[in-house]
Amino acid sequence: MIDSHQHFWKLERGDYGWLTEDMEVLYQDYLPEDLVPMLQQFNISGTIVVQAAPTYEETLFLLSLYERYDWIKGVVGWLDLSSPSFQEQLEELLTNPGVVGLRPMLQDIEQSDWILQEQVVENVKLLHKKELPLDLLINKKHIPFVLELLKALPGLRAIIDHMAKPNIAEGELSGWKEDMKALAEYPNVWCKVSGFMTEAVPYEWETEDFNPYIQHVTNVFGPSRLLFGSDWPVCLSAGTYGDAIDIINKNLPDSLTSEERENIFTENAKKFYRLNTKTKESTR
Repeated sequence: MIDSHQHFWKLERGDYGWLTEDMEVLYQDYLPEDLVPMLQQFNISGTIVVQAAPTYEETLFLLSLYERYDWIKGVVGWLDLSSPSFQEQLEELLTNPGVVGLRPMLQDIEQSDWILQEQVVENVKLLHKKELPLDLLINKKHIPFVLELLKALPGLRAIIDHMAKPNIAEGELSGWKEDMKALAEYPNVWCKVSGFMTEAVPYEWETEDFNPYIQHVTNVFGPSRLLFGSDWPVCLSAGTYGDAIDIINKNLPDSLTSEERENIFTENAKKFYRLNTKTKESTR
């Protein structure tokens, strides 16, 4: 199995503005040695570590971990897509084979249509040209603008993080279902089945609460464009690492073949992030 979405952070680095003391279990360091027991328990052979701070320095920090741990298969980093010097920074970043994608933290940007700024669109075109995918951390307010971007760049490789964060606690379904169907119409857009526990009532959810959401993304994206992600350690604020796996397993359609399940939990991550083309010299 490959976990397509997890994080590391070290508080003393000082660039995790969203992490505050009132977040309790999350307000502490989470580093590779903390994740290893879960990888061993659930037979996870590799992970994709995703940025958690909007700084170039954090991306370099994650890449340093990639160099040290063979099971970290790739890094989804961060660059300022609104910067005129983006191209130069991108060229520098891509000298590291660990970079498999970029993620702007759209959910934390006040301007909902930020992704459509002229400079941002020009820089996204550079990503498109280099076939480097974009992780999209979005909710419903961003989707009209993401669809507009996709209309302009229909071949853009992108992946929707956390199923676009539907409000599961409130039972949000109808508008979200239409939005996900619209996104799924673009064949180069994939979806991560991740981050769902934190959208429900923490620790009070039932496994079946997630059924309509997981069933719907499976129906519209198909099992060939879905990726399993734990969202560890963020998931710990609402459940456990094992819960993330169990919920997906129990809510995928019964009609899926064993091969289709294998794709969701392993092969699709390799395909989307092109992990088979990434080589690591050694584990240090």
